Amino acid sequence: MQAELLPRRAYSARDPVLTHTLGVALERQRGVHAIGSDRRTDFDTWPGTLAYTPPGVEVFSESPGGGEYLVVRWTPAADVVLGVAPDRRHQWSGHGQALRAAIALRRLLLTEAPDALAIEQAMLALVGLDARAPVAPAQSTRVVYQRVLERIASGFDQPLAIAQLAAEEGRTPLAFLREFTRAVGMTPHAFIVETRVQAARAMMADAGLPLSHIAAACGFTHQSHMGVAFRKVLGQTPGAYRARRCL
Repeated sequence: MQAELLPRRAYSARDPVLTHTLGVALERQRGVHAIGSDRRTDFDTWPGTLAYTPPGVEVFSESPGGGEYLVVRWTPAADVVLGVAPDRRHQWSGHGQALRAAIALRRLLLTEAPDALAIEQAMLALVGLDARAPVAPAQSTRVVYQRVLERIASGFDQPLAIAQLAAEEGRTPLAFLREFTRAVGMTPHAFIVETRVQAARAMMADAGLPLSHIAAACGFTHQSHMGVAFRKVLGQTPGAYRARRCL
């Protein structure tokens, strides 16, 4: 069993067909793919989307921007994975359990001294989920929260509030909280923090940018606020992350 954290970048790839493959989207990404055939179709994958591909089903995927994506692959035979038969590719959106498990595994993979046993346990926990429970949101609801995702993507550097986002879509704050969490797999607050942390990670590739500047540019109230978010999401400080990953 092997885990791989795919970064946010353009790609064009074919997944191996000899392994069981489990993927969880940590960021939204768009592109084209072909699943088990040569017919290419557009895709728009949201955070919290869980996909299982059994051996023998080839998947081609291409995206101009990509998005962080966690993949677990294993080769032993399995009759039932995630509560489904390995007869075709299966996909579920808004899978909160899978997203939380993937974020926990990402945290382990990014540590300074990865613990192989802890990583193995985290992979098994992810593979052992029952994926049948989540119900995909109605298309009308998905359209609403697509606008919300785009609003957050374009305005994460500004103060955001649930009441404000809800009012823009004609929702009450409570309905907005429930629907967003069901559609994405995490709460609005957790998603906004994740979006800001992802943006900060990308900006840290520029070694000349001070952390205080990055914090302000990504919507954190100050550098310490960014530090709290990094420790919660990634289990390390921004300085430690940058030192190991970006310099």
